[in-house]
Amino acid sequence: MIFDAHLHIVDPRYPLTENHGFLPDAFTADDYLNSVSRLHVIGGAVVSGSFQGHDQAYLTAALKKLGPAFRGVTQLPADTSDEEIVRLDRAGVTAVRFNVMRGGTGVLESLEQTAHRVYGLAGWHTELYIDSRDLEELAPLLESLPAVSVDHLGLSKEGLPRLIRLAEKGVRVKATGFGRVDFDVGTAVKAIHRANPEVLMFGTDLPSTRAPRPFREEDAELIREVLGEKEAGRVLFENGARWYGVKEMGTDGDKLSRSCK
Repeated sequence: MIFDAHLHIVDPRYPLTENHGFLPDAFTADDYLNSVSRLHVIGGAVVSGSFQGHDQAYLTAALKKLGPAFRGVTQLPADTSDEEIVRLDRAGVTAVRFNVMRGGTGVLESLEQTAHRVYGLAGWHTELYIDSRDLEELAPLLESLPAVSVDHLGLSKEGLPRLIRLAEKGVRVKATGFGRVDFDVGTAVKAIHRANPEVLMFGTDLPSTRAPRPFREEDAELIREVLGEKEAGRVLFENGARWYGVKEMGTDGDKLSRSCK
């Protein structure tokens, strides 16, 4: 079983905004389900991309389509009302994302305030798409936040030691986007898992927009190869399901797979 901790839905029925001249091809909820049909994915997290801005309509529609085992990760302006956060929480959103890679460090201006606010109001965690080379300066702040994760193994070999130290402190790390990183994934996965076996969460990163190498099914097999079946179960399923609060998943994978279609 796999809990896909990082996927994107691109539904052309909803607004898309160019980011650095880029607009993604369509990748609907049906496209996603077809893409993972052989992987036994039984839940996951739909993550808002830079090209979706602060649009929430696409996200709530995708969560409704995919079913109760899926959660949402949104992007919010700092002045979002409490009522809107509560509404999104009821729709299945459980996290807010700060996309530093596509938006620059300016997006971090409201990081501390927003992270504490959404956690206190709705129990949400905070996600960062950031190069791990930029984590050194942020580390004290990240360690003080109530709940935070970093996308795509931090991307850079140079910043990996800092990411591992944050993992030791409980910062979650997404084992996603293997085609985006500049280091050996297996070695990094083993090091982070050794530092803290509760933090790594596998995700497909589908449809892998702008990635030099898109997701391949053998990416999931790599986790099993380097960690062994028992510990791979934590990374492929347990850690992500727990982090995103999908408690009802249990072990009844077949039932939940049907509920997502």
